[in-house]
Amino acid sequence: MNDDTSNNAALLLENPEFANALQGIMVYQKFPKHHLLHEAGSICNHFHIIISGIARVFYFKEDKDITVHFSAEKESITTIDSLIQRKKSKYNIEALEDLEVFSVHINDMEKLFENNPKYERYGRLFMQQIYIELVERIDDLQLHTAQERYQTLLLKKPYLFQRVSSKHIASFLSITPETLSRIRGK
Repeated sequence: MNDDTSNNAALLLENPEFANALQGIMVYQKFPKHHLLHEAGSICNHFHIIISGIARVFYFKEDKDITVHFSAEKESITTIDSLIQRKKSKYNIEALEDLEVFSVHINDMEKLFENNPKYERYGRLFMQQIYIELVERIDDLQLHTAQERYQTLLLKKPYLFQRVSSKHIASFLSITPETLSRIRGK
């Protein structure tokens, strides 16, 4: 289970009244390991709150698979660029384990906010959390060494190292699997 304090799905469920309203538009879904919840080249219409399992966001560049985000229990996952801008995304979302999620369609969320403007605050807080995570990710990549990025990930999401392949972790850290192996050996 994930104890990470940057638990963005919890923001959506913090208010019991809003949580009840959200439950009215959530759809329970199961996906097998390796299933693509979203494929690059299409518009993303959903965000998913993970009940169990781990998923990742990734893209391909020069035939290389590059992981940009992991989400696990009590976290959400989407291709945020596409969800907000309603444009085709270059990102994929893949289940790295068998996955159980609550899925919310963006149109249903927008209707909920339209009918209950007081709930828009939770949408704003959710987006702020995603923004903070993106800024921290950019800072990590630009300002920290591979060793520091590894230590940060180990501190924030230690469960990844038992549940996710080294190649995906190395890709996320922007290092080679060999470099990851050397760092782990220290």
